[in-house]
Amino acid sequence: MAHRAPSGRAPAAAPAPSRRLARRVLVLFTLSLSCSYLCYSLLCCCGGPAAPRARCAPARTAAAAKKLLQKSRPCGRPPPAEPPPGSAAPARRPREPPGPARPGAKRLPQAIVVGVKKGGTRAVLEFIRAHPEVRALGTEPHFFDRNYDRGLEWYRSLMPRTLDSQITVEKTPSYFVTKEAPRRIFNMSRDTKLIVVVRNPVTRAISDYTQTLSKKPDIPTFEGLSFRNRSLGLVDTSWNAIRIGMYAVHLESWLQYFPLSQIHFVSGEKLITDPAGEMGKVQDFLGIKRVITDKHFYFNKTKGFPCLKKSESSSLPRCLGKSKGRTHVQIDPEVIEQLRDFYRPYNIKFYETVGQDFRWE
Repeated sequence: MAHRAPSGRAPAAAPAPSRRLARRVLVLFTLSLSCSYLCYSLLCCCGGPAAPRARCAPARTAAAAKKLLQKSRPCGRPPPAEPPPGSAAPARRPREPPGPARPGAKRLPQAIVVGVKKGGTRAVLEFIRAHPEVRALGTEPHFFDRNYDRGLEWYRSLMPRTLDSQITVEKTPSYFVTKEAPRRIFNMSRDTKLIVVVRNPVTRAISDYTQTLSKKPDIPTFEGLSFRNRSLGLVDTSWNAIRIGMYAVHLESWLQYFPLSQIHFVSGEKLITDPAGEMGKVQDFLGIKRVITDKHFYFNKTKGFPCLKKSESSSLPRCLGKSKGRTHVQIDPEVIEQLRDFYRPYNIKFYETVGQDFRWE
């Protein structure tokens, strides 16, 4: 039989299961709020997609905030690595300031003044380099006779920079009498244009001797070096000053590799009496416009040969150095006549080969 509650009393408390359910709901709600707050805090600290970057450590005062800003780092970034003790910090490579672009490129020469010594090669080089379409190496590289083992890239590195419209030229007079030079130049480029400045071989030999005498005053006399037996008229062709003037002999080596159309011969005598005319032919041979004309020259009476007048880039005239225009030593006229007789057959053969009479007799 069921008991009834006495009248006037409050109803009894909720059963125990109901109270446990209410507590669980409250705990879950509290955890949800805590997780939401934690996620919001992380987003504010490390910077989410839509939130500005913040610092991890909050500052309580203005001074502390400034100090923290200096020492703190953005979240997620590791501190910079410190070098191990005793090791120097890696040096930064300084950035070179951009300099002005150097125009053109270094190219192997398209034309070479190959000879001959004491014929007027320096004059030709100085005159032709006044042309705006020509860039010339001022020194003699001696690549094809003395420095061939250094390689073509070494040779190229010596050349001046040129534009596509300019010609690179070098001069080494000893090439003409070097047996290996024709083949070596041909292997570099079979299209190379060759310039040979020739001069009366007797006058050339005397000039050669005069230059040597200025450096070595103790050498034997010109007559003593020129002949093996003067009374018999036997010329010593082993002496280089004599051998160079045997132009026909040396030319044979060049014609084995290059046609005559690629070799231009300049008269050393006309280079003095008519520099503009000879240089006009050189410009034609190189395929460039005749820019160097009569107006570019004046005759230097002291030196005895022409010089270039002042150019737009220089206020001074360009004349060859002190080593040019030396007074030749006096030679016995009979010795000169004997040498003329010796060279005559070589000269005639040379005239016939090149199709030009230089009138040295």
